[in-house]
Amino acid sequence: MLDTEQLRKLVIDAIEEMKGNDIHDIDVSIKSTFTDHMVIASGTSTRHVKSISDNIIKKAKQAGIPPLGVEGEQMADWVLVDLGDVVAHIMLPDVRDFYALEKLWSVSSEGQAGGGESQV
Repeated sequence: MLDTEQLRKLVIDAIEEMKGNDIHDIDVSIKSTFTDHMVIASGTSTRHVKSISDNIIKKAKQAGIPPLGVEGEQMADWVLVDLGDVVAHIMLPDVRDFYALEKLWSVSSEGQAGGGESQV
């Protein structure tokens, strides 16, 4: 069984392997009870987004960690892969800009920068 750090690395490596863009890892363990890390990346097309998410799923299954859920595969403009301690969001750039998850999750309740985000 992989620990959270190994799972986070597996997700990032799977994204990099498929040439995902603008990868960000956000530690949300203090702000969230449903996951410890969110990994956000962009794909260049719906086909690319789907390929990246498929690779994450494949690598996770090979490591013995099947996803708890996968959302958005049909439209593939935003695919969420829930691996428990790590949730991956693979998005088209315009969808990513619109929802601005990095800003949402990296701001603390006092409105100050959270400091839990890193660009990979």
